[in-house]
Amino acid sequence: MFVRDESFKTFIQRYPLVTFLVALQVIVYLLISFAPFGRTVYVLFAGSNYYVEAGQYWRLITPIITHVTFSHVLFNSFSLVLFAPALEVILGKVRFFLAYLLSGVLANLATFWLMPLDYVHIGASGSIFGLFGIYVYILYNRREYLNRGSRQILLTVLVISLISTFLDDRINVAGHLFGLIAGAALGPILVRGRN
Repeated sequence: MFVRDESFKTFIQRYPLVTFLVALQVIVYLLISFAPFGRTVYVLFAGSNYYVEAGQYWRLITPIITHVTFSHVLFNSFSLVLFAPALEVILGKVRFFLAYLLSGVLANLATFWLMPLDYVHIGASGSIFGLFGIYVYILYNRREYLNRGSRQILLTVLVISLISTFLDDRINVAGHLFGLIAGAALGPILVRGRN
């Protein structure tokens, strides 16, 4: 389930939304890093609590696709490529997109409510943790979707991800934790009725 052995072309055909999300965050990273207007893109896309308070509500969405370091965009893209395809299949395209978007937005809302007004954050981690939250729901309520090996991989990666959340003071802890909670809460709604 989490082993990718498709060709690039096959991956794109099977998982168009995962491909789109990875491409979008890579494009935004490249614009920020190399375009003459890259600083402007960052300033407009970053999740700034101050500007959300001032009414710039798009900043609850745009941080999901915004990264400024190669390692950050690489890690989040790698996580998407490994863990998102199975959910795109299980949930279907519309529900998968809603899961990803709503988890990220709810994580960013929690960041807005819990962090200081001058707090600024970026990254897809809230959405990715939301996908993990859906997997947690599946793990305990719809086990037929995960074989034993997949369950072990999932739990191992989740524990490591949660531990690493607290090891770097640059990480948006509220975003990670509330993304996970949002995904687990969305699980019963989005997975319900799927065969």
